[in-house]
Amino acid sequence: MARDYDSQLLESVAVRRRRLRDALLFGTQRVRRTADERLGKVFAGIAIAAVLCAGCVGWSFLQHTMDKQKAEQDKQQRQQQQYERPAEPRKTTGPEEDTDNGTADKPEKSG
Repeated sequence: MARDYDSQLLESVAVRRRRLRDALLFGTQRVRRTADERLGKVFAGIAIAAVLCAGCVGWSFLQHTMDKQKAEQDKQQRQQQQYERPAEPRKTTGPEEDTDNGTADKPEKSG
């Protein structure tokens, strides 16, 4: 029996302290202010979530745009490199031809 009385007494003291604290902090309209504060926190949370979502979408858009520009620049650079390189001459698989009409192997006639 003594423990029940002690626990009831401690609980009633805690309730009284909480009520006094709420009265000091919020005044006579503590229920209405608490609801207003909760509603304000809900709207603030929604606003923060919306800003974060917009930031993520904006960042994604910027990355996509930058990747697209980089791919286009790479493509242009490859095209410029192809135009700057001279065309490679074809290699023939047949015997090589003498350009001096075969005179290099023959001795010259002297006089």
